[in-house]
Amino acid sequence: MGLNLSRRDFFKLTTITSIGLTVSSFFGIKTKAQDKPLEEIKTNIADALKHPRNANSMPGKFPGKVAQVNHENSIKDNVINADAAYEMLAKGMLSLTGAATLPEAWKQFVNENDRIGLKVNPVAGPTLSTSVELTQAIVKQLEESGIRTKNILIWDRREPELHDAGFTDDKFPGIKIIGTERQENDSWYDENGKLYGERMIDKEWYYWANCEMEYDAETMPYMINQGEYSYFSKIATQMVDKIINVPILKNAGASITLCLKNLAYGVTSNTARLHKPLWSETCAEVCAFPPIRDKVVLNIVDGIKGCFNGGPGADPQFITDYKTLLVGTDPVAVDRIGYDIILQKRIKEKLQKVESERGMKFLGLASDLELGVSDINKIKLEKIEMA
Repeated sequence: MGLNLSRRDFFKLTTITSIGLTVSSFFGIKTKAQDKPLEEIKTNIADALKHPRNANSMPGKFPGKVAQVNHENSIKDNVINADAAYEMLAKGMLSLTGAATLPEAWKQFVNENDRIGLKVNPVAGPTLSTSVELTQAIVKQLEESGIRTKNILIWDRREPELHDAGFTDDKFPGIKIIGTERQENDSWYDENGKLYGERMIDKEWYYWANCEMEYDAETMPYMINQGEYSYFSKIATQMVDKIINVPILKNAGASITLCLKNLAYGVTSNTARLHKPLWSETCAEVCAFPPIRDKVVLNIVDGIKGCFNGGPGADPQFITDYKTLLVGTDPVAVDRIGYDIILQKRIKEKLQKVESERGMKFLGLASDLELGVSDINKIKLEKIEMA
């Protein structure tokens, strides 16, 4: 094909979460039912809705409310100001909760006995992933609120990507850093030829859809399984009690990849099959299952820098300093505000003229599932400007 690109490097560029068509054409993956009309595709969303909600269920304690904190000095020459990240997070937490102190704010969501998972997004490497600085600020404020370091873990789908993006033991001492798709001794497979990732999926929890793809041997480590089932990670189902979702402010074509996408495609296996026919449905429906719906207590969007085109990869010409954080319990409302931020930038850059109905479809679906508020007129946005 005339490309001097390793498979792992390709995944870093496309992050396999771009679109299934790209992955298929590059790897020659055979597809099944990828061209099936949407109306013929069924899912098991009804199974999710059978489970009763609890006090933590989306949209959480503050439905329809978003705190946006802007800080002009949060980044300069591509270097994030760690002190500014801490201050922005503090202002956002106090604004969202109305608490008098930071510990009071954090303890509205977590307590000393909770096992807390920080769900970051490292797929674009150190260039455009959830920043180490913001994640360190979250950890510090949790610790200052009485949360023990041993009760915090940082996670995503692919463990090697976490390390590549800067989530390492030296930067987060005492904190477990783990991925669903794992390696040991630079190998994806154990001595019996089984993927280490197979140990990390919970087959009691799954998202079923009657569409599938067949992956070759080199692609399997990144998908774990094929067929019509996408299994939830044991990190979400068994290893944590509360999840703090920390996506980055990025586009995905005329849509976005923020709270709902970071969760839906980051907590399940076998996701390439879902991109072409069911991108919007997956973003909404996976988040309606109890391991996500009932555990994600807070969403903190890292918008200190992000992108407005070419996402979810890291094309340098489309990376921009948004210098903002979005904080909320309602992932739909947070995504809706994030969408508007990216839309205005795309309009300014003449990439788009108006909002995309298709690009916002997943927000409407998520709202229909009672995961949050998608109507911009019903969202309470509190903006804070910091010098």
